[in-house]
Amino acid sequence: MASDKYQQAAELLFEVEVQLRQLNYWQDAALSIEALSSELPFSHDTLTFPQWLQFIFLPRMHELIACAAPLPAACAIAPYAEEYFKRGNANEQTLLAHLIEIDTLLTDL
Repeated sequence: MASDKYQQAAELLFEVEVQLRQLNYWQDAALSIEALSSELPFSHDTLTFPQWLQFIFLPRMHELIACAAPLPAACAIAPYAEEYFKRGNANEQTLLAHLIEIDTLLTDL
């Protein structure tokens, strides 16, 4: 069962990356150490939400999956994403839907 959860998570992470690229939120240039060192939720003082997804969330989740480390038992990205994308277009809504799926998958009810 756990391997199914890892597989589902990996597929959803891939879909998030696809959406970030399609929305032109994906950045090729690396960010500064300072920007990545924020300790605030979603690094909202130094990163945009799409940057946080690309440079913090996706790499950490990929690392957990690659190492078969325990996945978070709770995840609540969607509420922040809903606020960030509240005036979004249809593609942003697709990204939001994938983030809701990640929250649902990772949160033990």
